[in-house]
Amino acid sequence: MAEFSNPFRPGAGHHPPYLAGRHEEREEFRRLLGQNTILENMVLTGLRGVGKTVLLDSFKPLAMSRGWVWVGTDLSESTSISEHNMAIRLCTDLSPVTSSLVVETEEVRRVGFVADTDQISRTLTYQVLIELYKHIPGLSLDKIKGVLEIAWRALSKEQNVRGIIFAYDEAQNLADQSAKDQFPLSLLLDCFQSLQRKGLPLMLVLTGLPTLFPKLVEARTFSERMFRVVFLQSLNESESEEAIREPVEDAECPVRLSDDSVNTIINMSGGYPYFIQFICREVYDAFIQRIDKGESASVPVAEIEQKLDTDFFAGRWARASDRQRALLFVISRLESCDDEFTVQEVVEESKRALDKPFSSSHVNQMLVALASQGLVYKNRHGKYSFAVPLLGQFISRQEQG
Repeated sequence: MAEFSNPFRPGAGHHPPYLAGRHEEREEFRRLLGQNTILENMVLTGLRGVGKTVLLDSFKPLAMSRGWVWVGTDLSESTSISEHNMAIRLCTDLSPVTSSLVVETEEVRRVGFVADTDQISRTLTYQVLIELYKHIPGLSLDKIKGVLEIAWRALSKEQNVRGIIFAYDEAQNLADQSAKDQFPLSLLLDCFQSLQRKGLPLMLVLTGLPTLFPKLVEARTFSERMFRVVFLQSLNESESEEAIREPVEDAECPVRLSDDSVNTIINMSGGYPYFIQFICREVYDAFIQRIDKGESASVPVAEIEQKLDTDFFAGRWARASDRQRALLFVISRLESCDDEFTVQEVVEESKRALDKPFSSSHVNQMLVALASQGLVYKNRHGKYSFAVPLLGQFISRQEQG
């Protein structure tokens, strides 16, 4: 049999062999790229495994082909320690695209960076950006706004440069630290809103879990008007089929999937891109082994579910206490568990399912704790949803086991 590597790549942010669907989301991003004055930034949100990071990566060539400079990275909790850390993050990400740009002596003399006799032109390396930040008077917000203005004036002199996109993944990690009088998230929002009002084409694209946008609004109420929120859903049936079939369409690929196998994978995955990649990788390896032995191949559902439970769900489940697991079991019995649910619905179901049902206040308290553990989240309508895709099915399997 010809050598052909397994094309499926489950993993955090690993680009799939074929990016299925997401046409509307890409068109929406193209629309935002066409703004002459930045009135809308983007928040790309959704559950883990829905393909946010992959889609964000696919935006980069779209932006660059239209003259936008792309900077950014993953945001860690350390960025939220202080406003200074947030400012340093922006300078760090900006420096690779500005390090070859020359800034005029007069430009930096205004902020006291050079003496009157210093006539040497400087390039905007990381060190120069940091020195500018230190010399610009005012608070951290004033300083970073000044740095970004200087950087944009230098960059705007380059040919065919339309603007700069600051793209940040895992942005739900951002938070203000009011107890320490540090407001890094507010600094980020205030900075870009102010510069956009002055006409600078600097756009934010933030990607994160569904807790992200409520955090932005809590920090600054104008965030509701500042961002276009795109909530990624799972792929529909035809898109899921494309994601499954396209990687094995190569003539050299030894594996061919029947309609029954494809339908089984779609049902198991729920249309979530990560699960499609995970399941298809296991199916591919299983089919290869059986084909080599001359056996007929079918999707090993139970074995894949067991591996998926161990690799994806078990770590999250282990963080829940026994009483929290009882609450999650009650939620998994709701018809709407994979969509959204209310405290009252959980209370009523607990009366049917448990000898010791939950009160409303107890459910409220426990949902707050489960939200901090990343198992549920509260949406904008005051209802709750599972923060982990297909968690209800996993819980049902634990009860049956």
